[in-house]
Amino acid sequence: MLRIAVGIEYDGADFAGWQAQASLRTVQQVIEQALGRIAAEPLALVCAGRTDAGVHAHGQVAHFDTHALRTTRGWVLGANSELPRDVSVAWAAPVPAHFHARYGAQARTYRYLILNRLARSALLARRVAWIHRPLDHERMAEAAPLLHGEHDFSAFRSSDCQARSPVRRLERLTVERRGDWVIIEATANAFLHHMMRNIAGLLIAIGKQEAPPGWAGEVLEGRDRTQNAATAPAAGLYLMSVRYPAAFALPVGGAREAFPP
Repeated sequence: MLRIAVGIEYDGADFAGWQAQASLRTVQQVIEQALGRIAAEPLALVCAGRTDAGVHAHGQVAHFDTHALRTTRGWVLGANSELPRDVSVAWAAPVPAHFHARYGAQARTYRYLILNRLARSALLARRVAWIHRPLDHERMAEAAPLLHGEHDFSAFRSSDCQARSPVRRLERLTVERRGDWVIIEATANAFLHHMMRNIAGLLIAIGKQEAPPGWAGEVLEGRDRTQNAATAPAAGLYLMSVRYPAAFALPVGGAREAFPP
């Protein structure tokens, strides 16, 4: 039995999330079917982060076990010949049996894209969050460091979150403007359900001047989801990359800087 890791990109707009569900179109379902045809046997995928409906991925990572002998090129080209246009296998690599896409990950990076201009986009309607009111990105950036570090993020988890502990370590949270774009990016050891979208929602409220930057620290310390801002829309969220120990020498699916904007 061989274990193979794959890097995956997808536009989540027409998917009911990652995880396979009866009678619903999911990323896991279509990729398992495609890879299963190439392997000529049923396959089960384990991913690094189970994204919600409407959430996208530039650097999702998953693994599967198989008896099939294929080259890495064969896995990539074969899978993509079977996959729909809104999902793609970017790379494939053999990994040791102890590699685990979820539990072996050291950190995940998410990016939240906001188109901040008066007119909505016809081309990116389901791929970004659109806010027509001006956002003060400097206020948002001032608030971001208040969430850095290891904390109880109960105020940033959904009521459906099934994580045993609300404690997470947020390594990095940045906000920058590039023309009409406001980009929020965060790296953490792991994320609670809706955690990144709730962080984005809080920073957006601060950017709209509905609250001062210091409110971020108050919400964090309060540990009460009902005292936080509204959850930001799924369309703006991307799983950008997953970090693993260097010993696995996993490929990189593409430079983050090459991803728009």
